[in-house]
Amino acid sequence: MPRSMTAFASASAKYPWGTLTWELRSINHRFLEATFRLPETLRHLEITYREKLRRFAQRGKIDCALRIELAQGHACGINLDIARQYLDACKEIQQLMQDSSAPLSPIDVLQVPGVLQEDQVDAQTLQMATLDVYAEALNKLVDARSREGDRLATFISERLEKIKLEVTHARTVLPQLMTQQQQKLRGKLEQVTAQLDEERLEQELVYLANKSDAGEELDRLETHIEEFYRALNSTSPVGRRLDFLLQELNREANTLSSKSQAATTTHSAVELKVLIEQIREQVQNLE
Repeated sequence: MPRSMTAFASASAKYPWGTLTWELRSINHRFLEATFRLPETLRHLEITYREKLRRFAQRGKIDCALRIELAQGHACGINLDIARQYLDACKEIQQLMQDSSAPLSPIDVLQVPGVLQEDQVDAQTLQMATLDVYAEALNKLVDARSREGDRLATFISERLEKIKLEVTHARTVLPQLMTQQQQKLRGKLEQVTAQLDEERLEQELVYLANKSDAGEELDRLETHIEEFYRALNSTSPVGRRLDFLLQELNREANTLSSKSQAATTTHSAVELKVLIEQIREQVQNLE
């Protein structure tokens, strides 16, 4: 079944050093366009994330955001070497001072640059964690797009069934309408002159029949509908193919409308256009 390009997915995981969360938002787009919001320390992995995304999506505008929240208490670390160097330097300075009674508190030492440090998460561990959670988020995004695609396929199939009914109805009434048109033309010609050229009359009737015969258009409509159903059952991205088929369906509906000589076929042509437009609005969301 086809996939929708509109979906949302998120995945998160907790580690001893904190929580990692990916959020993916996808909307329709002619091509695959991705934007990444990443911590600066992981910006160099954007190419890797993009390559992985291409294996899961062919089209759509996708916003990918990575958020990292370090656990409380994990960020507190003290560099004792720097603290000792600072205290030794203070002692030397105090020996040079006449008044060396000024107290030095631990808070003062902690405020020295480099004494209080953030514990750094191992780079490789962090990168592997982001890729694992990213893969989970991508799978959820595909599932969400597939579920939405199933709903869109159901909507489209319902409209296709209505199109089939209109085509069947038009094919049923078309012979009777053509016979009525021929009789009407014959009656008008008989009113013009009593001396009818039968050969010329037959030529005019044949010309009228060819001009108003929509059998070929109805045949092509049925062929396009079958192809539409075949595409909906495909597991490959079919959005562009369905858009092309809609153009062909609309072309045949327009030709049927131009050939229409009665209110019945005119109504069918108008109904076909309405149904085709409803399908088009949904196909725009398919990958």
